[in-house]
Amino acid sequence: MSLDTAALLWGLLFGSIGLGYAIYGKKQRSAVPFVCGLLLMGLPYFIESVVLMVAVCAVVAAMPYFFTR
Repeated sequence: MSLDTAALLWGLLFGSIGLGYAIYGKKQRSAVPFVCGLLLMGLPYFIESVVLMVAVCAVVAAMPYFFTR
């Protein structure tokens, strides 16, 4: 696994968003934001391509907006 600056910063950004979703989902007792938060915190560890990581994490970050209505 290569550690370049872009992957590290994007992983930090999406992990932070994931932490916010997980806290919100736990407090509101809503499964979709909680699961999306866990995914956002874990996905940057498993996806090595920066472009693919940004695309997948952006889709996961948008899921609570569309599925919790």
